[in-house]
Amino acid sequence: MTRDARGLGGAWTKYQRHAFHAPSPDLARYVERYWVVSWDYREPYRQLVVPYPNVHLTFQNGSATVNGVSSGHRIKVLEGRSGVFGVAFRPGCFRPFLGASVSTITDRSIDAREIFGPEVPDAPDVAAVERFLRARLPQPDPKADEAAEIVAKIVAEPEISRVDVLAGELGTSVRQLQRLFAEYVGIGPKWVIRRYRLREATERMAKGAELNWASLAVELGYADQAHFARDFKDMFGEPPTWYAERC
Repeated sequence: MTRDARGLGGAWTKYQRHAFHAPSPDLARYVERYWVVSWDYREPYRQLVVPYPNVHLTFQNGSATVNGVSSGHRIKVLEGRSGVFGVAFRPGCFRPFLGASVSTITDRSIDAREIFGPEVPDAPDVAAVERFLRARLPQPDPKADEAAEIVAKIVAEPEISRVDVLAGELGTSVRQLQRLFAEYVGIGPKWVIRRYRLREATERMAKGAELNWASLAVELGYADQAHFARDFKDMFGEPPTWYAERC
């Protein structure tokens, strides 16, 4: 199978620009970051998009969309000269805006006006979007904060590779943890743990490290290399050896 050279060896940097901005302190309870992506492709390019447990509010070509957590990778076709402005909400912290279980929008994209009302910024930038969000701030929800803190714990402690271990450290049950994540994060704790352990693998690829796949699989909590490779392909849509060629 012939691969698009624009997606290999970091060649995407010739065609895309990415920028990230931190939220103002008063919005940091809800917002993880703002992001801006622009691209210029003369020929259509199939962009691999691999999810994290964030809900996103995106602005493009005059429309605003709420994108729930994706349970797997997606392919987005980029063509011409365009871009997107996005808001990545902290995992668990979109629930107060939505007013319903975040699992109801998992793997879905809906018009932002259904949630935020008819007035959305026409020409979004950080200042305009922050004014927009401040005017619609919900009441604080301690459960949202709890969910965000648990996800942060998963990120910070790579030795956590199983849900039962996480539940034990938190003094709760696996079932209670699953219910909290379904309601506030939109996807289960097992998926979140797996996603961040796999991120460790991709970060090493990006650094150009020579990897022993079998050793890496064991280090990330997998029984063997085959289980690691299967999980990686399920999440990223391609084997880890293929993904490494992108870096």
